[in-house]
Amino acid sequence: MVLTENEQMWADLGIDLQAHGQLMNALGPIYQDIYLSQKNRPKGMGFYDFVVGDIHGIRVKELREHAKSGGKVVATYCVFVPEEFCWAAGAIPISLCAGTAFSIPAAEEVLPRNTCALIKSSFGFKLGRLCPYVQVSHLIVGETTCDGKKKMFELLAEHQPVYVMEVPNKRGPAGRALWQQEVRDFKARIEELTGNKITAENLAEAIKKVNARRREFKRLSQLRAADPAPISGKDALLATQVSMYDDVDRETQIMKALNDELEERVKNGVGVFPKGAKRILISGSPMAIPNWKLHHIIESAGAVVVGEESCTGSRFFDELVPEGITDLDEMLTALADRYLKTNCACFTPNCERLDDIIGMAKALNADGVIHYNLQFCHTYANEAIQVDKALEKAGVPLLRIETDYSDEDAGQLKTRIDAFLETL
Repeated sequence: MVLTENEQMWADLGIDLQAHGQLMNALGPIYQDIYLSQKNRPKGMGFYDFVVGDIHGIRVKELREHAKSGGKVVATYCVFVPEEFCWAAGAIPISLCAGTAFSIPAAEEVLPRNTCALIKSSFGFKLGRLCPYVQVSHLIVGETTCDGKKKMFELLAEHQPVYVMEVPNKRGPAGRALWQQEVRDFKARIEELTGNKITAENLAEAIKKVNARRREFKRLSQLRAADPAPISGKDALLATQVSMYDDVDRETQIMKALNDELEERVKNGVGVFPKGAKRILISGSPMAIPNWKLHHIIESAGAVVVGEESCTGSRFFDELVPEGITDLDEMLTALADRYLKTNCACFTPNCERLDDIIGMAKALNADGVIHYNLQFCHTYANEAIQVDKALEKAGVPLLRIETDYSDEDAGQLKTRIDAFLETL
């Protein structure tokens, strides 16, 4: 059998070609149904259609070329990991979070079935040899944001080099001191991996690059406040998902062009949904590629998703690292403080996240909030109780959804979401 160029690359990386082919064959029709069927999409989304159309091709080739020239690829699962260190040291950071049910059976041969889908899907990509991004990585960086992930990282370390950052449970002085040291230790690990020193100069440049991308995503978020909405929630989510493993400079330029187009749409009153369509803010667990289920159900019902309070939403871009600092130690302190502002449900207490949800709902003119919780994600499930109380007090309607990556509950979710939209 003659292999294509991509297939040969995947074979060289140790990918199970038969299982991988089944995954890729399933992804195409799903993407066609969810994304390419949309009407009046911004032209700027063509780039993301191209990326998903070759999702395990061109970017993987770039990473392999980088590795062949002596560069390193650092894979992460969480927005707590400071990507600036990687860019500064000449490494490329990518996200490995997985959002497909396809890889879960391989993981369930090892992990308990009552483990959240994100953990099982991510681990299954390695065990099933399904993901070239896993295979091309020189170091996988985990973090202690949940007990399930901590234990999964121990098992993953049997297959590939893994480094785990400890995220404190509280953000008081002791927690801040712990995190400051964790960030400095991670800097040293990246220097060791790459053989390159992180200096005040190259770190300042990396901070500017990542901040520039964050500013474009903040701009996108502001544009989504318009009525009619100039872009669907599905497309905005996809842009964030792709940005988590694409080149930082390229994404900044792509997003700038997209935002320029959206500004013209807002100016001319052009939207992807009719003016007055119900507006929904999604809050809660992250949504990794290709987890587009909830957005698709909501927007198929005629409402529009105008924001995501999640790690694949506002927590990815909301806070900037201060620029203009010239002392390296002060720079490290400022960078660590920026990441500690990530309002993950792992913190106790976590009043800041409640304020974020209410603030985003008002800023984006949301009619209601849907709290999305991955099944068996206990941190977000329990914090949803506090979210419910806070939104009730603020007079913001809320629907709590718990689901996984399968489509088995799609009909039930559609019924609940339709009923919720009726109440708005």
